[in-house]
Amino acid sequence: MPSDAQRRIVLLGSTGSIGTQAIDVVDGAPERFTVTALGAGGGNLPLLARQAVHTRAQAVGVAAGDAAELRQLIDEAAVQAGLTAYRPEVFTGPDASSRIAAWPDADVVLNGITGSIGLAPTLAALEAGHVLALANKESLIVGGTLVKRAARPGQLVPVDSEHSALAQCLRSGAAGEVDRLVLTASGGPFRGRKRSELTGVTPAEALAHPTWDMGPVVTTNSATMVNKGLELIEAHLLFDIPLDRIDVVVHPQSVVHSMVQFVDGSTIAQCSPPDMKLPIALGMGWPDRVAGAAAACDWTRATSWTFEPLDAEAFPSVSLAKAAATQGTTFPAVYNAANEEAVAAFHGGSIGFLDIVDTVESVLSEHSGSSELTLESVLEAERWARSRTRERLR
Repeated sequence: MPSDAQRRIVLLGSTGSIGTQAIDVVDGAPERFTVTALGAGGGNLPLLARQAVHTRAQAVGVAAGDAAELRQLIDEAAVQAGLTAYRPEVFTGPDASSRIAAWPDADVVLNGITGSIGLAPTLAALEAGHVLALANKESLIVGGTLVKRAARPGQLVPVDSEHSALAQCLRSGAAGEVDRLVLTASGGPFRGRKRSELTGVTPAEALAHPTWDMGPVVTTNSATMVNKGLELIEAHLLFDIPLDRIDVVVHPQSVVHSMVQFVDGSTIAQCSPPDMKLPIALGMGWPDRVAGAAAACDWTRATSWTFEPLDAEAFPSVSLAKAAATQGTTFPAVYNAANEEAVAAFHGGSIGFLDIVDTVESVLSEHSGSSELTLESVLEAERWARSRTRERLR
């Protein structure tokens, strides 16, 4: 694919935070990108229909939703836009995202789905030979070597701001010159609180992130620091750096998105105001940058950046993630699935904030693992973890 050619983009999770921002990026760089297919969960069919008409997508997929209703909404949106002849292909059902991920008229698939349900579309995109711009960290974490074996060199491009930052910093030296990866964390809404001060936290408080505008699952994971645990595993898998050479440091300003420390004592950091459009644009255009994708730092204004160690007692989720990744095979899948169930229970009002990670730890302690990592073993481990978590929470 020539770097200067217009890239054909498939957006998965198009109605979510990543997907809507990706469309903004495409709108801002029409000479670089065009959208050919859209996939979504089905929670906002009117928005999906408007996106389809706006992008002139050739195909639209929805996991949960009625095909007739979606077609009607698309027709209505098309009439309003004066495009009465617009009739995209429509896919519905649990395999819709995978079919969209394998859409033949595509160069790049941006997987912005939330949760491990993104694994099948990730594998479908890789099997189809598309470049995969991965914002769905869970599919790599639960799929592990399964995803890595499916990916050709250069086919997997990170979109998470931290991993995009690491990929940029790693350009500064050879692989053998890398000493450590340093993941930065905002600290979430409860930075500085001790464990004893987190007992009465409410769902509304957990969703009040000081920096990023994300969906409820990712925002809650940021509050518990589970998100950083998942990102640690993702960094290990993406860049083949041992777990004991990946650190987490709290940086509340969220301007330094991550750093790479080299063997000569030099540390390279990637810095920009917190805006996901930059890593989204870079993920779709990799390895070339997209001019004007996001605002730059204003170096004419006085500012201060601070860094502080992670409080592992208040937020044990990072060390728990590292332990799960060390055990390998299906343990990361159990970590993720148990957490998703516990987060849902927390927002449903049946458990407290601290119970989320405590429950994950308990379920992990009962898991026996799998002898090898296959799609079937991952799905079975997830089913077991979700069932066991629900049993414990009852």
